[in-house]
Amino acid sequence: MIGKLKGTIDEIGDDHVLVDVHGVCYVAHCSARTLSRIGSPGEAVVLFIETYVREDQLKLFGFMSALEREWFNLLQSVQGVGAKVALSVLSTLTPSELANAIALQDKTSVSRAPGVGPKVAVRIVTELKNKAPAFAGDAGQNIGLKQELGEGVASAPVSDAVSALTNLGYSRDQAANAIAAALKNGGEGADSAKLIRLGLKELSRG
Repeated sequence: MIGKLKGTIDEIGDDHVLVDVHGVCYVAHCSARTLSRIGSPGEAVVLFIETYVREDQLKLFGFMSALEREWFNLLQSVQGVGAKVALSVLSTLTPSELANAIALQDKTSVSRAPGVGPKVAVRIVTELKNKAPAFAGDAGQNIGLKQELGEGVASAPVSDAVSALTNLGYSRDQAANAIAAALKNGGEGADSAKLIRLGLKELSRG
């Protein structure tokens, strides 16, 4: 099985890249996000590979990171999600954004991916909610709070503060990150008004 390819970009297609490894060109199917970041023909490239072996074909899927490859496999554990839909989700959301969306039970963000209908989006955020923290990457810091918000078990001041910030036009993810930071900076036990004030201060820094 092929786990990683190190070579030179030979050609970039609509949904794949040809990687020249010592004169042998491998076709690796990639997300749109990966193809946009991969570089140009002639440049060196390293791709993490997931190998699919079927009776009638051998197919390689390429990813910029091991974490993205893990999400590719994790998404396909959900009923109705195959390789094509998994790549579509990863074309739309980074692994961190996907972990956050699942923790927050944000079906709308997941359903932005082409080919992902409302029912599949619900299945993704529901079936993967307990697995998201382990695959959160650099989003792992505030994932616990986001899960509480997603499941509706966060404290009233926290829920109210996040709701207030989203009403001001911030995304639920931005609001949750800001309130998580506010809680760390002296907001433990604070009422919603104080959390909103601290949260806005955090957002103004960004």
